Amino acid sequence: MNIHPVSFDHPDAVRLNARVQREYAERYGDSGDITPLDPAMFAPPRGLFLILYDGRGTPVASGGWRAQEADDEGYVDGDAEIKRMYVIPEARRRGLSRLVLAALEDNARAAGRIRMVLETGVTLPEAISLYVSSGYEPCARFGPYRFHELSRCYAKPLTAAAVAG
Repeated sequence: MNIHPVSFDHPDAVRLNARVQREYAERYGDSGDITPLDPAMFAPPRGLFLILYDGRGTPVASGGWRAQEADDEGYVDGDAEIKRMYVIPEARRRGLSRLVLAALEDNARAAGRIRMVLETGVTLPEAISLYVSSGYEPCARFGPYRFHELSRCYAKPLTAAAVAG
């Protein structure tokens, strides 16, 4: 397995994002995630997008983070927001999401971010399980889905100062 940083508009990222959007639409019965995303949001040092390739060079997992600061959507200064975590169905239950998540956390910490945050939904219990088992705790809702009843938000401190604060 190899994890590579790519631009959010890289062809493999586009294909994986299309797959995750289809899965969101199937699970939620709508058109997918409405969060506005732009490739520039994932450009270092204020973000990162990763793709995990299997031994044959096939893209099997992805995830990214983007910097957020305090605003009227509930973000806090120093937040790094996880977006588009995804593992293709054929590669699930192998710990790949944990590899991507750890790489994203390490990179966000190195970039000076103090807290990792994410929004997911109740129809994604496997995602909730991953995050809770990785040290994420429920937090105040934020982002475009903060008023949706199926939305759940989680946070994990990335620094000792964030834990104390």
